[in-house]
Order: sequence, then structure tokens, then C-alpha cells
Amino acid sequence: MNIPENLKYTKDHEWIKVDGDKATVGITEFASKELGDIVFIEVETEGETLDKEEAFGTIEAVKTVSDMFMPIGGEVLEFNEVLENAPETVNQDPYGEGWIIKIKMTDPAELDELLTADQYKESIEA
Repeated sequence: MNIPENLKYTKDHEWIKVDGDKATVGITEFASKELGDIVFIEVETEGETLDKEEAFGTIEAVKTVSDMFMPIGGEVLEFNEVLENAPETVNQDPYGEGWIIKIKMTDPAELDELLTADQYKESIEA
């Protein structure tokens, strides 16, 4: 299972990669495998400012639909348009081309509340 060290994680299986005051958000490889074949991703929160743990969109797999949650508070700046026509990209490359949204962080201190790669690994092995 690939769990990159340079990312922070949530208990809900989202990851976040910080670049200055902006960040990229996606779901983990573990989540993509648990969901199975992803067939649709909906994000209608572009331009909105959301709180930590607020739902920013939904992800639909063959068997289920799940909410995706903000790892930290911020404004949703961009949705990965590749996913409109190729949602399976999340299954194929969850930490790269399969990113889901980019945000502008409102309180970077919230990052300290997220899980490290080791802590996330422990949480999914428990």
C-alpha cells in the first residue's frame, strides 16, 4: 500500500499536500481500493469556503456513493477537470493525476491535527 511520507491524512481517507497557502486534496490509495471502480466524482463547491470536515463533494463507485470531506478549512479553488471524463484516474494514480481539488487554506494550523503517514498507516491496519 502506497502512503507517501510528504502528505498529511485524515481518518476519513483524504490526503492533503501543502504548497505555500494552497493545498491539493485527494483520497488515499486505501480508499480508492475500498471503493472499487470509481465511476463519477461530483464537486459543486468550487468558489466556496468550507470548514474542516465539511463535505466538499461526492465520489461514486460501482457499489456505493461516499462524501469527501475537507481535511482543513479553506476555499475550494479548483476541481480536477480530468476526473469529469476519466474518474477512474483516482483508482490509477490517487496521489498524482487523480487529485480532486485545490484549496486556499484559511487556517494552516489545522494541519497539525492531521495524521502523519505512519499514523494513517496504523489507523488502516487496526
